[in-house]
Amino acid sequence: MESTIPAFAPLTGSAPAHWRGEMAALLRLAGPLVGANLVQMAVYAIDVIFVARLNPVDFAAATLGVFLYSVVLWAMLGLATACAPIIAAELGRRRHAVREVRRSFRMALWLSVLGSLPFVVILANGEAALRLAGQNHLVAARAGQFLDILLFALVPSIAAGVMRTVAAALGRPVWALLVTIMALGIGIVGNWALVFGHLGFPALGLIGSAISSVVTTVAMVLAFAAILVLDPKLRRFRLFGRWWRPEWPRLVQIAKLGLPIALAYTLEGSLFGGAAVLMGLISVTAVAAHAIALNIAAITFQIPLGIGQAATIRVGMAYGARDPAWMARAGWCAIIIGTGVMTLTASAIWFAPKLFVSAYLDMADPANVLTIPLALSYLMIAAMFQLFDGAQVVLAGALRGLQDTRAPMFIAGFGYWVIGFGTACLLGFGLHWEGVGIWLGLAAGLAAVSVMLLWRWSRRVRLGLVPAD
Repeated sequence: MESTIPAFAPLTGSAPAHWRGEMAALLRLAGPLVGANLVQMAVYAIDVIFVARLNPVDFAAATLGVFLYSVVLWAMLGLATACAPIIAAELGRRRHAVREVRRSFRMALWLSVLGSLPFVVILANGEAALRLAGQNHLVAARAGQFLDILLFALVPSIAAGVMRTVAAALGRPVWALLVTIMALGIGIVGNWALVFGHLGFPALGLIGSAISSVVTTVAMVLAFAAILVLDPKLRRFRLFGRWWRPEWPRLVQIAKLGLPIALAYTLEGSLFGGAAVLMGLISVTAVAAHAIALNIAAITFQIPLGIGQAATIRVGMAYGARDPAWMARAGWCAIIIGTGVMTLTASAIWFAPKLFVSAYLDMADPANVLTIPLALSYLMIAAMFQLFDGAQVVLAGALRGLQDTRAPMFIAGFGYWVIGFGTACLLGFGLHWEGVGIWLGLAAGLAAVSVMLLWRWSRRVRLGLVPAD
């Protein structure tokens, strides 16, 4: 009987007795997740690097198209992957959690598919949305063509994210890294073949990049599905068993926990995307420079993001075990590691910005003479907000482990849009600082959110976020 199968606790089934043990457990979990996140960003960077070699209009179109797609993708991932703290808490209670894990996984997949279908329709009208936002008509038209193909990657992307999250929560995070490395290889070959025309394929340019992304995403979801079925430590959960059977209470539980996460992701992602729209009101060159600086900052962001994902699982297990000391150790270890790493990345960007920009643009090409200085100026501001960016994502992850998502959502809304976007508009257009003012606004929003989340985490006991013994 499935109820007699013991739950497989990820990495360690008990609370480490000291900080060193918790640090080691967190790093063992976070390491593959960080690696997978970085490789995933390399997949995105490959697309940017190939498209950047085409022309400024296609580059700007890809930037804005990916913005719309990414806002939807991150929101749906936030909704569906809310199963992670639920699964971690079940395992932390040391229950025979096979059935509970399977229910969470199944309902998360249902949410990922059903919830994303309306957004497919929105992406299909991406050109109209960008025209309403005041973007260049040529850029909007090309972005619409790009999205007409890229939207087919949405459902498999979200499903792959759910599978990856569940595999990590069940103690197999290394699969995330291996599958993403496979995706990187497919992305490189696909872009090389389809964008510029190799291996007998026609040169499709921007459209070829979109097709490559769809192929890569489908390969990822198929790989994760095979892993969940074949891996000896995962197949005991029979995750695809009774996939057609609804579990409405569990679906509602995931949705209630996940909707605030989805909104928080949307608020953060749309802040940076909104900055891209503001850049479009300045010039196509400003959009291109913004895309390069943002892509570099996003790569370094993947490190604390992976640590935050690990913090959700570790704090979630401690939450399920009702162990306040373990919760504190797990959360603070993640915060210390995350901010420490971002100190290093900020230093690297600050002292060698040209090295990073040269990965995207030919520094000697006269065609880039306007884009390069703008990208460098934006990147210097990105170096300054690295600490805040890392702190806020780790803190959000730790609070999700406590199944605290509503208040962080409101914090995100106020910090990102009232402080962040408001400051960007004021400095960028009110004081006519243009792109530099917009990026200073981003920094202000990230700083505000990180401070407010730190306050909430520090007062988790007083706020009743920690369950009684």
